[in-house]
Amino acid sequence: MDDLSTPPDSVRLQGLFDAMRTAARARPVVDLATRLDRLTRLRAMVLTHEQALVDAIGRDFGHRPAADTRILDIAPLLNAIHHARRRLKSWMRPRRRPVSWLFQPARAWIEPRPLGVVGVVAPWNYPLYLALGPAVDALAAGNRVLIKPSELCPAFSDLLARIVADSFAPDELAVVTGGPDLAARFCALPFDHLVFTGSTAVGRKVAQAAAPNLTPVTLELGGKSPAILAPDADPARAARSILFGKIINAGQTCVAPDYVLAPRDMLPALTDALHGRARDILGDGPCPTAIISDRHHARLMGLLDDLPPGTRVQTIGRDDPATRRMALRLVIDPAPDSALMREEIFGPILPVLPVDDIAQALDFVAGRDRPLAAYVFARSSRAARAHLAPLVAGGVTIGGTILHLAQDELPFGGVGASGMGAYHGSAGFERFSHMMPVFDPGPVNAFERMGPRFGRMAMAAYRLLRMR
Repeated sequence: MDDLSTPPDSVRLQGLFDAMRTAARARPVVDLATRLDRLTRLRAMVLTHEQALVDAIGRDFGHRPAADTRILDIAPLLNAIHHARRRLKSWMRPRRRPVSWLFQPARAWIEPRPLGVVGVVAPWNYPLYLALGPAVDALAAGNRVLIKPSELCPAFSDLLARIVADSFAPDELAVVTGGPDLAARFCALPFDHLVFTGSTAVGRKVAQAAAPNLTPVTLELGGKSPAILAPDADPARAARSILFGKIINAGQTCVAPDYVLAPRDMLPALTDALHGRARDILGDGPCPTAIISDRHHARLMGLLDDLPPGTRVQTIGRDDPATRRMALRLVIDPAPDSALMREEIFGPILPVLPVDDIAQALDFVAGRDRPLAAYVFARSSRAARAHLAPLVAGGVTIGGTILHLAQDELPFGGVGASGMGAYHGSAGFERFSHMMPVFDPGPVNAFERMGPRFGRMAMAAYRLLRMR
């Protein structure tokens, strides 16, 4: 009998996990037809409830254009499902591996196997895509998936739980809802793999919660993703791309350009281009998408209030406090040690810093935590690649922003403080599979015939190895 002090949502969480784990152990290998069926049902579920999903996400944000939810949440999810369905058969095939001459005529290969039960802790900024996107890869790999959406999007979370329950057996795919306490219990379960998308600070807690069970984790975190302009970059083109990544979702994107490093003599032209392009997009109004909560809005305004006196701030558009929609702000040459330059911004505020040369820009980035994304603008792709040579980031778009995230066959993930592990497409299939090695010595096992008391044949083979 359950302890009366145990919250009902925790009882349901444990029951769902236990059912999935039992099912995964009873049927550890999942055939192609079953995996394709699960992906097909997932696609049908999203399309059937498309309008309800759009409406729920809009209610949670307070204001988010329906087109943004369709383009930024639903479209990449449908594309990921399509991509996985088309390539799943080839992903599941055994992969031959060469065998050393010492072990001939043996054969070796790798067979992908499901891990079992995968947990997904999803954020609020792209609530549908970042809840079901990892689930696509995990289902393709033959796993059962349990999802915990963010408590900051309750309308969406409740809807997702209902429609998933209507489309899937509870031991296939399920959703649990609740606050931080439930999330902590979720992360402490002995999953076969755990995916978390969110802040670096919370990511550390997730890793700590998973550690006692030795649960492997994929952490998709954040950080300060720079946009770097080479001296020969086109300011107008760079401004268009930077604002594309910054204004989408009001900057509430983990790979949004967080700040800009530009040559000192280019700064006036760049700020003019940014100002003009932002005016074209926003007019006299705010960013189309609201900041998700009063607390997040207050944090952003606090970053501006904490700037040292005299810092140049250009405001384009207007704030609408009633809907938590903000104007875009360009902050020109802020103090490098200001809170604005220490914390991930996650909103429509764009610092622009002058540098003397590209080496100084790269040193500035290298002196901080490795970013989740980096963006380089130069006269040509070849020049940009040359500037990228000493840079390490989770992912890169050359001459643009955020678009590397939309490529299904590019792994998405961070490095260092911006995360660990990556998924998407074949990388996601492998992330959520055990790539099981298999060795078949064949009819003649020559190596065994040399031992276990190794004699002249073994020593002759050893001498040959030393000569290679």
